[in-house]
Amino acid sequence: MNIKADLSILDIVGHLLIWVVLSVITFGIALFFFPYSFARFVINRTSVVDPSSGVERKMVCDINLFSNIGHIILWMLISLITFGLGYLFYFYRVWNYALNNARVV
Repeated sequence: MNIKADLSILDIVGHLLIWVVLSVITFGIALFFFPYSFARFVINRTSVVDPSSGVERKMVCDINLFSNIGHIILWMLISLITFGLGYLFYFYRVWNYALNNARVV
């Protein structure tokens, strides 16, 4: 099995611009929601390709931004207590969560 990501530069720039504006408007609070959106953005544009038959199957991430408010609040507190160092771990944990909630269709 091979993994193929279909991310265009225009999609990436648009996604980043939206999150930069949201981060400025919310004084950085949106940055705690960004890792969920980023993981979902990449996973939903990825497919798994069977090299022998050439069949391509899409990946779908079943998380949404607001279903994990408790998780986000916990990591906000950890990040504040650790002066931002906890955010680095948070980003990896979100990817772990997103990949565990992704499926191939």
